Amino acid sequence: MTGRLLLLTDRTQVPEGRSLADVLGAAARAGLTTVLLREIDLPDGERAALADAARTAGLEVVAAHRPVPGCAGVHLPATAARPVVATRWGRSCHSRADAVAAAADGAWWATLSPYATTPSKPGHGPPLPTTAYAGLPLPVYALGGITPRNAAAARAAGAYGVAVMGAVMRADDPGAVVAALLREVGS
Repeated sequence: MTGRLLLLTDRTQVPEGRSLADVLGAAARAGLTTVLLREIDLPDGERAALADAARTAGLEVVAAHRPVPGCAGVHLPATAARPVVATRWGRSCHSRADAVAAAADGAWWATLSPYATTPSKPGHGPPLPTTAYAGLPLPVYALGGITPRNAAAARAAGAYGVAVMGAVMRADDPGAVVAALLREVGS
């Protein structure tokens, strides 16, 4: 993953009348390059179909929790063991120490959360101090409560990029939100 913006999926937050594929298509047209496919409650075949749709839209797809055929890598929970099969992988981290440990384990990237309070996970927090993001030994994406209003501040705090879910998934115009985020963090 080289882009400064990572979109995490959550089809349950997509407004009625729109599909996850619609959101991903709009995000790709707005310049998004990489999506982290969550939907971990779905059977592998359904996740693979969603990954295919995202790739068809031109997105690089990383699978959450467990590999999906054709995906560029896997993003693991904080306590998950390193993958046995050689693959690009990242880890979900909730402290600076978690991110340092992920790097020592060989992770290629990490998400570090929460950056801010988030409607997607009420009660998750408190937010990490902004000093948690600077000088880490791997690319770290600030996650949690990221919007176009605070994305540049997360980068200024030292995050390689930002990871966002709710602000895009719930948006009336997901492409406009992605475009605004990209203006704030670069591509």
